[in-house]
Amino acid sequence: MPMSADRPESPPPLGFWATVGSVLAAFFGVQSQANRQRDFSRGRPLAFILVGVALTLLLIGTIFAAVRLALHLAHSG
Repeated sequence: MPMSADRPESPPPLGFWATVGSVLAAFFGVQSQANRQRDFSRGRPLAFILVGVALTLLLIGTIFAAVRLALHLAHSG
């Protein structure tokens, strides 16, 4: 008798893009209850942490670059 017949098959873990989408939805506060439950049941905490840190650094870097560009354009004009 196969072992998988004894217990239900667990759903596959979230992929990279699903994790990124969930982190972005959480950033903007628009995550649905269904997706939040999916994330807690199928997601890996380390993946959410790494994607969250990476997206935060990307946001900070983008803001920093935009401010530097604006200051550069203000001084040269």
